[in-house]
Amino acid sequence: MYRMRNTMPAKFNLQTATPRDQLLALGKQLKQYRKANKLSAEAVATAAGLSRTTLHRIELGEPSVAAGAYWAAVAALGLRCGIVSTCDDRTAPIPEVIALGNYPQLKSLAWHVQGAESITPRQAWDIYVRNWRHIDETKITEDEQQLIERLQAKFEPGSKDGA
Repeated sequence: MYRMRNTMPAKFNLQTATPRDQLLALGKQLKQYRKANKLSAEAVATAAGLSRTTLHRIELGEPSVAAGAYWAAVAALGLRCGIVSTCDDRTAPIPEVIALGNYPQLKSLAWHVQGAESITPRQAWDIYVRNWRHIDETKITEDEQQLIERLQAKFEPGSKDGA
């Protein structure tokens, strides 16, 4: 006869701080959202198809809770989650206004835009394209390189590097 073993999930121990910190932050945000919207834990747990205990463990950011339970809690709160890539910043949002002071090479190219501390993304891209030959590529900061890649992906989506 088959004998059921302990039905409690195994304790899961994350070995790195970053994923653990992310789960803690997610749990905390879910709890804050639930409370800010005056939703009881019982109501959210029921809507998510979870036990109240599991919701509590999610709000504590426990790594042993199944990922599906986390997403069920997110959905029950009417929220959406997505994956943010840290390896391809070309898809990160471009600011509506680009502060010249944050991008040294762009600032040096935009000498003709006197009195302006910021410009639009289209203006920035046009300045880069028109004046690229004047850029000292060894002095491009990582932030500026990411901005250039995002601008290229937006304004030249079919290009070799912007695809």
